[in-house]
Amino acid sequence: MAIFDAIIAPLSKLLDKLIPDPEARDRAKLELIKLQGDQEAATIAVQMQAIVVEAQSVDPWTSRARPSFLYMMYTLILWSIPMGLIAAADPRMAAGIGNGMTAYLRGIPEELYALFGTGYLGYTAARTWGKVKGVER
Repeated sequence: MAIFDAIIAPLSKLLDKLIPDPEARDRAKLELIKLQGDQEAATIAVQMQAIVVEAQSVDPWTSRARPSFLYMMYTLILWSIPMGLIAAADPRMAAGIGNGMTAYLRGIPEELYALFGTGYLGYTAARTWGKVKGVER
């Protein structure tokens, strides 16, 4: 989008100089804004198409990979509930478990956390896109 944005601003200034009539100039600028919006929508549609195709795959490994990854992350996060109970019963044991989990979680590569965020956002966007298109409920 940066290339398209870089073209719009100078073109808008050029329209200010070329079209003396303020009403006609405003109409031309409105058309530029519409064109920019159409370009952005087309780019998003292309990006989402791959995610939607993957989610609709008949292959269970492909269609369930992203949700399974999210469930795994939810499980890791929800582990804090029993840890709280362990801490209430035996604070030293909970501290030991917490230190072990902290060391484990710090050992996970940063790229995996980025993958989680990307997968989460992509899955959410694909579901929203499917609902807007009427493909999913």
